[in-house]
Amino acid sequence: MAFWVQTFLLVNLITSAVRGRVEKELSSECRQFLYMETPPTGLEHPSLRFICQRYNKRTRYLTLYNTVDHVPVYSAYTFKRSAGDKCVDVSWMYEPQLSMYSDTDEMQPFPRGYMHMDFEDAQAVLDDYTNAVLYERGTLNPEEHQDEPDDKASTYTLTNVVPMTPDFNNRVWNKQENIIRKRLNNYCRGTAYIVTGITTSGKMIRRENMNRVAVPKYIWSAYCCNDYDHNAPFSERYKFPSFAHYGLNEEEDNEVLEISVQQLKEFLKKTTFVEQNFRIFVGDCVPPGSSKNK
Repeated sequence: MAFWVQTFLLVNLITSAVRGRVEKELSSECRQFLYMETPPTGLEHPSLRFICQRYNKRTRYLTLYNTVDHVPVYSAYTFKRSAGDKCVDVSWMYEPQLSMYSDTDEMQPFPRGYMHMDFEDAQAVLDDYTNAVLYERGTLNPEEHQDEPDDKASTYTLTNVVPMTPDFNNRVWNKQENIIRKRLNNYCRGTAYIVTGITTSGKMIRRENMNRVAVPKYIWSAYCCNDYDHNAPFSERYKFPSFAHYGLNEEEDNEVLEISVQQLKEFLKKTTFVEQNFRIFVGDCVPPGSSKNK
């Protein structure tokens, strides 16, 4: 039997038992985190599943998760104005909805012992990162972009995590997250919708001679805020209503490149497996009648 057929059958076996908020079609509850309640298009594969990330009885954000590569393709969330402070004493969590034996639709702290073997086929587990000395856990929806303690805590799930090199995660990408936080704090007057995702490299974190977690080549992010301060300095105003950035996930001197959403869309079409109708935001977040449409 061909490998891709085996993979397809495995994914369908796993997801046939999935319950709750892991869905093929998005509910209105989860669409609230998307501009125009519409997810990015042009990302289709049988191994991908939407996860409405729930914590403490509320949906916190949306993730499109790859159950074969064991990484999120993207996390989509609404930005919350914050001082950028850190959450404390939060245990890393997993997604019970990807388990064969789930009786809850909320993320849970990792259990002790070998219970993780019940769900590690469909998602990453802590053991995958234990000996991965070249990489650490980097969040796509960062707690720095959230304000309430529960919203911050909900970012600590491995379904929101990809392997990042320590220098890129702690210096390059974290610096850019801080820049975006300050920009949206100061100049976005309404809701800012953010989608942060990855392109894969072919590299994998291996455990016990098995490919376990895909390593991203690029990390990218885009925001959309149609209600913004039109009196902001031009150096910031031209980055509204939307802007984007990406960076190379390597342990070397590299920086993040800021570009338009349209430019990011074209870049991703050339560098990763997306369809020609790939789109991050409806209309690239350009309001009808805007001068940016002309």
